[in-house]
Amino acid sequence: MSEGNNLVGVDIGSSSIKVCQIKESRKGVGLLRLGYAPLPAQTIVDGHVMNTGAVVEALSKIFHDQKIKQRSVAMSVSGQSAIIRKITVPMMTLAELDEQIQWEAEQHIPFDIKDVQIDYEILRRRPEAGQMDLLLVAAKRDELSDYAQIARDAKLKPMVIDIDAFTVQNVFELSRGLPPDQTIALINVGASLSTLNVIAQGISAFTRDIAHGGNAISEELHKQLSVPLETAEDFKYNVTSGSVPARAVEIIEGVCDTIAAEIQRSLDFFMATSGEGEVRRVYVTGGSAVLPNLPAAIERRSRVPVEVFWPTEKLTVEAREVDPELLQRRAAQLAVALGLSMRKEREKRS
Repeated sequence: MSEGNNLVGVDIGSSSIKVCQIKESRKGVGLLRLGYAPLPAQTIVDGHVMNTGAVVEALSKIFHDQKIKQRSVAMSVSGQSAIIRKITVPMMTLAELDEQIQWEAEQHIPFDIKDVQIDYEILRRRPEAGQMDLLLVAAKRDELSDYAQIARDAKLKPMVIDIDAFTVQNVFELSRGLPPDQTIALINVGASLSTLNVIAQGISAFTRDIAHGGNAISEELHKQLSVPLETAEDFKYNVTSGSVPARAVEIIEGVCDTIAAEIQRSLDFFMATSGEGEVRRVYVTGGSAVLPNLPAAIERRSRVPVEVFWPTEKLTVEAREVDPELLQRRAAQLAVALGLSMRKEREKRS
């Protein structure tokens, strides 16, 4: 249950910052502001902020240039700083669960419990079995503190820190709904990290971060062909144009197959351990989802239909300040920022 105004969604990725401000009404979701800023190379490595000044500067510039007056923001973490586990506990009240959750976390989280912030969500109550299924999340306190401090240094007020996989799920649910009787997979392919979220019977059943993204393609082109990274990016996004050298096409297809193989291994692990139904469809979003070779490679490996999901498909533009060209160019990259912008100022556990 949530109340109050929507927060401004701030997605600090490894290669860029995306910011979305929305307005929810009976008509649907309207976009009020959209901001984007690239980050210098090596600013964020493996989810760790290496150049705080660059992030604060870029974030401040977005809010200034886009005239975003609201300062309350939602942010997210992913990668090695967050651990997600689906666990089963005996039926109990919320008050009892709040007392018990630290002990439960110690059994499932491979970090020192003093170094992490714990949160949970009740997925399903099963009174006939005397059990309840929880989604347990632990995030490293120092990482959360770093991101919150970045927001404060940019004169922002961090209200929520979410998990990337769940923000994408929120946007997908808004656009398409979650099938109650099928298992689907949502994959957000970023620059350096891909996030997999398998949803069974409308509930997140398995998440995994895969340490491959679109940058792996550019870096391999740069290394093997000795071309500048800018040229490699051009090859990557124009691979079907007929103007890209045949060797570059081979390299792109090879790296896409490597990413797809890693995704398939994760799906195989889910199938072998979950007891859930087979994955019926895979939806791919993120900046690298627009590469035609990648969805094709995932479909070939998984032998499941793969569809590119555009997080903006149900979005209307509510303000003339939104640059339509920027929205079109960056649409595939906005899933996390839009998911974060759906969070509210006041939220209660149910």
